[in-house]
Amino acid sequence: MLFRNRFLLLLALAALLAFLSISLQFFHLTPVTPVSNGMNGKNRKRIMPDPLTEPPVVDPIHEARIYCNIPSITERSAEGHAPYYFKLVSVHVLIRHGDRYPLYAIPKTKRPEIDCTLVANRKPNHPKLEAFINHMSKASEGLMEGTLSTLPLYPSHSLCEMGELTQTGVVQHLKNGQLLQDIYLKKHKLLPKDWTTKHLYLETTGKSRTLQSGLALLYSLLPDFDWKKINFRHQWSTIFCSGNCDCPMRNQYLEKEQRRQYLLRVKNNQLENTYVEMAKIVGIPTRQLRAANPIDSMLCHFCHNVSFPCTKNGCIDIEHFKVIKTHQIEDERERRERKLYFKYALLASHPVLNQTVSRMLRIAEGKKEEIFVLYSAHDVTLSPVLSALGITEARFPRFAARLVFELWQDGERPADHFIRILYNGVDVTFHTSFCQEHHKHSNKPMCPLEDFVHFVKRDMFSVLNSSSYYDACHRKTF
Repeated sequence: MLFRNRFLLLLALAALLAFLSISLQFFHLTPVTPVSNGMNGKNRKRIMPDPLTEPPVVDPIHEARIYCNIPSITERSAEGHAPYYFKLVSVHVLIRHGDRYPLYAIPKTKRPEIDCTLVANRKPNHPKLEAFINHMSKASEGLMEGTLSTLPLYPSHSLCEMGELTQTGVVQHLKNGQLLQDIYLKKHKLLPKDWTTKHLYLETTGKSRTLQSGLALLYSLLPDFDWKKINFRHQWSTIFCSGNCDCPMRNQYLEKEQRRQYLLRVKNNQLENTYVEMAKIVGIPTRQLRAANPIDSMLCHFCHNVSFPCTKNGCIDIEHFKVIKTHQIEDERERRERKLYFKYALLASHPVLNQTVSRMLRIAEGKKEEIFVLYSAHDVTLSPVLSALGITEARFPRFAARLVFELWQDGERPADHFIRILYNGVDVTFHTSFCQEHHKHSNKPMCPLEDFVHFVKRDMFSVLNSSSYYDACHRKTF
C-alpha cells in the first residue's frame, strides 16, 4: 500500500511538472527554441515573411496596417546587439518622417478631418509628449540652417494642412528616440555626458514634417537637450546628394522606371475599372482622378480609421482601396525584378552612403566627432538606399521607418572595425549584396567595415560598367 501511494504521488508530481512546462512555454516565459549566445551571426531575425504571423498570400489590408505603423503596437529591436568584447563607436540613423496628412486631395470630396494639434491625453500618446511641446517653445537658441529657421517645430493646426505631420507622426518618433536612447545611450554610453555640437550631425530637408520628426526623435533620445548644442543642417535634395547632385544618367534611369510603372498600370484592367468607378462617384474624368493620386488620401482615411469619402453618386469603399493597394504591392515586386529602379538607386544613394563611409573611416582612425548622425528624410530617400544595398525583401518604407548603420570596434583587435545594418529593428546586415559572401565563409557576427567601404567606393559602379560616380553619372549606356 505504501509503495502504491508513493507511486501515485510521483505520478501526480510528474503530471504537475509537465503542465507547468507547457504553460510556461505557452506564455513565452521559457524558450522553446535554442537561445543564441551572441556569437552565431546566422541566428538573426529575418525580414522574410514569418508563416506564423504573415498571411499566406499578399493581403493589401495587412500591408496597409504595417505601412501605417500604429504606435500602440509594441516593437522588438535588435539594435545594439554584439558580443561583449565589441565596442559601439558610431551610429548613423536615416529615418522617414512620421504619419502625415495627405499631399493630395481627392477632387470634389470632403477632406479627412484630422486634428494636427498636439494633445497629451489624446491617443496615440507618449509619456514625453507634453514635455516635448514645452521644450520646443524654448528653441530660440537652437541653430536651424537656412529656411529651417522659418518652419514650425511641431504641428499645431486644428485641421491638418496638406503634408503636415500629425500627432501620430510625432508619437512614432518619440517612440523611436526612446528606443534608441535605451540602447545607445543608457546601455552602450555612446555619447559622453558632456556631449557637444561636434558629437552630433543632424540634417533634414526643408519640409516641416521632416524637421519635426527629427526633433521628436532627438528630444526622446536626449530629453531636455541644451538648444545651444543643436545645429540642424538644411538639405535641399530629397535624396541627400548635397554637392553631388549633377547626374544625368540617374535621371534617365528614373524616367525609364516611371515608364515601366505606367505600362504596368495600363495593363491592369481591374485597376482601370476601379479608377473608372471612383471617377464616376466623384464626378470627374478618370485621368483627373489618377493624377490626384487617390491612394495617398485613402491611406490617411485608413490609418486614422476615418470613413472613405462619399458623394451623391455613392461612396469610395474598402474594395476600391484594396485594388489600388494590391497594385502598389505588385508594382514593388516588378520593380525589383526589372532592375531599372536598382540602377537609379545606385546613383541616387551613392552620395549619402559615401558620406556615411567617410565618417566611419574618420571615427575608425580615432576621431571623436559626429558620433551620432541623424538624417530626417522621406520614403524617396530610404527606398533607393535599401535597393542599392541589395536588401531586396525589405518592405517599402512605412511611416517613421528607420535604417540604422552601427560601427563597432573589435576589443580584441582594436584596429578592426565592423558594421551592422538594421531596418526597423531587424538585422539585415547579411541580406546586403556586399556582405552575403562574407556571411557564408565567416563566423564573425558582423560585416567588416572594409567590405562596406569597397562597396561604396568601387563595387556600386561595376553594375553600371563604370569605375566612379562621375563616370557612371555621365556616360551613356542606352
